[in-house]
Amino acid sequence: MGHRHTDPFRLSHPDLEKLNRGLDRRDFLKKTAMGFGAIALNGLLASHQAQGQSLEQQILDALPRIAPKAKRVVYLFMSGGPSQFETWDYKPELTKRMGQDLPDSIRKGQRLTGMSANQAILPVAASAYGFRQYGQSQTWVSDLLPYTAQVVDELCVIKSMFTEQINHDPAITFFQTGHQLPGRPSIGSWLSYGLGSENQNLPAFIVMVSKDASKDQPLYARLWGNGFLPSEHQGVQFRSSKDPVLFLSNPEGYDGKDRQEMLDYLKQLNQLQNESWGDPEVDARIAQYEMAFKMQTSVPEVMDVSDEPQEVFDLYGPNSRDKGSFAANCLLARKLLEKDVRFVQLYHQGWDHHDSLPKNIVNQCKQTDQATAALIMDLKRRGMLEDTLVIWGGEFGRTVYSQGKLSPTGYGRDHHPKCFSMWMAGAGVKAGTTFGQTDDFSYNIIKDPVHVHDFQATMLHLMGIDHEQLVYKYQGRRFRLTDVHGKLVKGILA
Repeated sequence: MGHRHTDPFRLSHPDLEKLNRGLDRRDFLKKTAMGFGAIALNGLLASHQAQGQSLEQQILDALPRIAPKAKRVVYLFMSGGPSQFETWDYKPELTKRMGQDLPDSIRKGQRLTGMSANQAILPVAASAYGFRQYGQSQTWVSDLLPYTAQVVDELCVIKSMFTEQINHDPAITFFQTGHQLPGRPSIGSWLSYGLGSENQNLPAFIVMVSKDASKDQPLYARLWGNGFLPSEHQGVQFRSSKDPVLFLSNPEGYDGKDRQEMLDYLKQLNQLQNESWGDPEVDARIAQYEMAFKMQTSVPEVMDVSDEPQEVFDLYGPNSRDKGSFAANCLLARKLLEKDVRFVQLYHQGWDHHDSLPKNIVNQCKQTDQATAALIMDLKRRGMLEDTLVIWGGEFGRTVYSQGKLSPTGYGRDHHPKCFSMWMAGAGVKAGTTFGQTDDFSYNIIKDPVHVHDFQATMLHLMGIDHEQLVYKYQGRRFRLTDVHGKLVKGILA
């Protein structure tokens, strides 16, 4: 059942529009005697005869246009909006302007949130923490990130991210689904739909949420939902509890010996229903039952870290033995990537620092810095970084001015969507580079802006997908992750 993006029928194709009605495309091809190869060859021959082109040229034209650099993705989502001033965007000039009102020439009438819109002044707040240059790239990194600083030559730091969403829920939803309103498929679901799975015993899309993070902003399961895509493509959340996946274990008193027989009969019933009604969601239900049966064996195996040597736990940090912590989830993410899980997403909450930022951000960095760097190093030494894409970032940035009372060691920062920092590493990414530039206040972008849709388009490109071609027809409209926007950010590609 494994399928890759090289299957042209998984992506948009004008000749297959009629297949969006009635039968699922994959099911149609299964029930057709010719199969993939005969259909493709028949189409090429017909086109060859009609256009007078050589068959060789027709075959070349039918091949995928993009060679994938990445086989898998691990996305470390820092929920709440990390401050770029205390992480990646070094602004030494702000020390001289500490406490001064933000100039109108910099603000340019931009929208403020209701939390700071009524302040008499918007006092500039310089970072309480220093920066140093690291690596051959001499990249500036905050003193709060000493471990990540050691792998900076593997990173491409993007300082010129921007979004239109100024509040958390629409901003996170926008990053994860390409739209600020709920209901669209998430990034991982699009990749599962477009590329399928390379592991028949685990889902293509797995999510983990840190248990020890501050719950300043809620997270919803719809952020890893399948939207209008078939439900087999939704993200599966792994938890730190006794049952890592809900409703997976057999009930008490049931040994499961006849489980496979029961599923076979259930499959027959579902197939009868599908033949009667032609509902593609029935196929998704069959696939989910089969996957759940396989996961009863594969999940306990992958969640067991007892065979990991002590030096691995030392690498990921003291919390790596604490199930559900960010460090433990990073270690599990590496194991899942080794199993060829297509998309692994880790959410870590607690970055929403409207007050007491210097104190609170220290704790966040302690929880995430070492394990983040360890994941990069672990993937590299196993030869996996070259075909794994690693992403780090939140939904927006923070303001240069303090929200509320300002002191040298006590201040907060409001939401700022117009420029913020994130980074990518690994497969196809230009390592040891910084992309984009902001003004002296990190309030406006002055070079190489990167919109959320541009980031999404670039991520899909690295996975071998043209973002304009990965579409799904729903309620009469063709949808895609990047909606009607997005362009490839060539400057960050190796």
